[in-house]
Parts: sequence; structure tokens; C-alpha cells
Amino acid sequence: MATSHDGNQPLSGIRILEWGAFHAGPGSAAILADLGAEVIKIEIPKTGDPIRMLVRFGNFPVAKDGHSLFYEGANRHKKSIALDLGKEEGKQIVYRLVPRCDVFVTNFRAKAVEGQRMTYADLRPLNPRLIYAGVSAFGSRGPDRDAGGFDFLGQARSGLMLSAGEPDMPPLISQFGLIDQVTAITTSHSILTALYARERTGRGQEVKTSLLGSAMFLQYFNVLNGLIMKADVPRHQRRSTDPLRNFYRCQDDKWLCMTVAHHPTAWRNFCLAIEHPKLIHDDRFENRDRRFENREDFIAFLDTVFVNRPRDEWIRVLCEHDVFCSPVNSATEVATDPMSMANDYVIETSHRLFGHITAPGYPAEFSETPANPGFTAPKLGEHTREILRDIGGYSDDEIAAFQKNGVVDGA
Repeated sequence: MATSHDGNQPLSGIRILEWGAFHAGPGSAAILADLGAEVIKIEIPKTGDPIRMLVRFGNFPVAKDGHSLFYEGANRHKKSIALDLGKEEGKQIVYRLVPRCDVFVTNFRAKAVEGQRMTYADLRPLNPRLIYAGVSAFGSRGPDRDAGGFDFLGQARSGLMLSAGEPDMPPLISQFGLIDQVTAITTSHSILTALYARERTGRGQEVKTSLLGSAMFLQYFNVLNGLIMKADVPRHQRRSTDPLRNFYRCQDDKWLCMTVAHHPTAWRNFCLAIEHPKLIHDDRFENRDRRFENREDFIAFLDTVFVNRPRDEWIRVLCEHDVFCSPVNSATEVATDPMSMANDYVIETSHRLFGHITAPGYPAEFSETPANPGFTAPKLGEHTREILRDIGGYSDDEIAAFQKNGVVDGA
């Protein structure tokens, strides 16, 4: 069960000011909020972050009771201030908050950031210890530095769309937000590194990440092979690849995946598990090279073997023989996977809109300062008055004037 922020978390006492939209930037601040950071999210009055309106993805609903799951997931734990940066008073409020924050995060394009006078050069004089994180589509230098981009383009440009599937298939897209999320992870990692460096040196700095750079780093070995071997790693072709590093359909139409080492002991255990001990000394499969030479026949044979039992029964048998294997889960199946549940990769929590729910947990354990992967995101402008008063130091009269002039909105 998720617990509340209580000061006993890794980033307790760290304050982040976020000016971003959708997920690649805001998602990084959400990860840091899981670790206890206080995150103030700047949103446009009346409409807020456009991700609030994302209730369908193509024909697939991504909202519950009219509330976007994408918004909730990307903005968990945060405080929302509705602030009009088109007005000079709005910018001055940001400038007043910056010295009271440790981190500033944005994923707006360079031209927009420059036009709003929110660059690192603009904010650094206000707070030399500030960690400034900027997220772009394809990088901060080069001909496309000002280009916009979303998750799909990160998948496309990085080579990811041609790494999955089989050779004759068209490019494949991964749903949902895979590269947005890995960019959020990369950005949070970079911010943490800069915070650590600040503890040692006392100096703030600017960090820059991108969809493209993060997606390429995710595929480190594919990219490494391409650079050094001057060849693309071939897409996985199930019927003509390593039979022991493959996946198979079972009797109940579910799939299992396995990776069997080519060590004699592992090979023997596998043959015993599938109840074909004669294979152990079969000349066609006596070693790794012979198994690969006869891979198509061997895969066809294994297809006839695995189809005779349900997947979970095969998983049990293979594990009893110490054969490395796993179910091929769907998203709904992984939510009830016993290992997901036992390790809090899926947690039970409460949500003010949805009630008692299960949600993604945090992927690492801390013995002394646990993370809190909660799920509830703020209403638009919910914390405007609180932030202006408690952090900005504005009086009630000043706040009332801001509201009257349309500089801020919200409670």
C-alpha cells in the first residue's frame, strides 16, 4: 500500500518547478515526486496542460470517468499553479519562485523558452545553485534543434520501430509512451546526478536530454553493433533463430518465452523438462552450432511439444528443471503476476477520483527511505494560492490582484 509523503524519502526537502506539457518532461518530475520531492507544476489558466484533454488515443479510451489517465500518471503528487506567462506579472512570479527551488524542468521547444525568457541564462542569475533540465525532441544542437516531437517520432528516428517484429513486417510501434517514459527516466537520472554534483561543488548546472538520445541509449547494444559492425541487428525471426532463445505457443493459446544456456547441464535439464531425454545425445543438436544449423527443424519440433500443455503448466515444469523462462504477459496479466505483486511493482493505493485502485509501483527498493509511487494528480490551479502565499511570500491582497487581472487562476 502506498504511503503519504512524510519527510522520510530520498528527495524530501527538494523542490522542483516544472513548466512542461504531456509526459517526457513532466514525467521526470513525477518520478522525482515518487522519491519525495515537492513539485510545483505551472499550467495555463482555464485549460492547463493539454494532456488533461487526452481521453482517447486513436479509438482506445485512456480516461476514467472523463479524467485522463495520462494526465494522472504524468502528474502524480504535484501541486498545480495556474499562471499566465503571457503577462509580465506571471513571469515575475516565476522569477520569484526560482530562488526558492532546487530544480527547474521544461520540455517546451527552445524558441518558446527563449521567447518567454525562461532559459537557463535567464534563470541562473536568480539562483546559481539551480539545476535546470531541458528536454527536446532530437537534441539541443544540430539542424533539428527546434523541431517538435512526440513519442512516436522518438521510436521512429532512433531505430526502435525497426528493431521489433520479424524481417518482412512493416515498422512496428509500441504503445503507449515508451520513449516518453524512458526520456522521463533519463531526465530524472540526469537531475539526480546534477543534484549530487551540486552537493560536492555547490554549483548548479544545466542538463539537456531528448527523446532521440534516450531512445538510442535504451537500445545501447543495437546501436553499438551498428556503429562498430556497420550492420543493423536483424529483426527476430522466430522460425529461423536460436531455438533455445525463443517463444512458443502453448495449448491454451498463451505464449511462453525461454532462454536456455548452451551449457551441457542446461541443455540436459531442458531435454528432461520437455520429456525428450533422447535429444541430449542427438547428433543434430549435440552442440550450439549443430542446434543452429538445424534450427528450423528444431523449432518446428518444439512447436509440437509446447502446444500439448497449458502455459502455466509448462512454466512450472521448466522452472522445476531450472530452465530460465517467463510467460509472455499482456499489460492486464502483468498486473496480477505474482512477482509484480510481491515486489510492489503493482501497488494498491487510493485515488480521490477513482477510489481504491492498483497502479504502477516504483521499480527500486530503499531499505531506509522508501519511495511513494502514488497516483493522484492535482486539479488545475488547485494550489495556486498556497504556492503564492507560502513559497512566493505574496500577501492576500497581492494574490487577489493577480486573480482580478487574470495573472493567476485557481484556489
